[in-house]
Amino acid sequence: MSSINSVNLIGRLTQDPAVTPSTDSTRCKMRVAVQRRRGKDGEDKGANYFDVVAFGGQAVNCGKYLRKGRQIALTGHLNHSEWTAEDGSSRQRVEIIADNVMFLDAPKREDDEEQETAVAAGVGAEDDTAF
Repeated sequence: MSSINSVNLIGRLTQDPAVTPSTDSTRCKMRVAVQRRRGKDGEDKGANYFDVVAFGGQAVNCGKYLRKGRQIALTGHLNHSEWTAEDGSSRQRVEIIADNVMFLDAPKREDDEEQETAVAAGVGAEDDTAF
């Protein structure tokens, strides 16, 4: 019987992607937070956090266009690795190898932030505006 190793997630980046160029393939590491379902009482149950790695051209694009807080959808598969640390202890990690990363929201532009700040400060507001 064959096995299935498939992951589909929608979440937000918890930090800026870290791109590592190399001779064989560029690598981009990301950490994604996926909101847990709310409890029956509507209580926020927090988030699950996943380490994601993209390779090649997709890694380059993720590093170029994504930043902390951006929402992404990804498909990929799980990869398990084991190693021995310098102190002799055995370590292991499970990470998601991204096959496809989609950018779900537009990047926040600097002029958007300036406009939001101006509106919040009341800049450009008319004194004779009726409410």
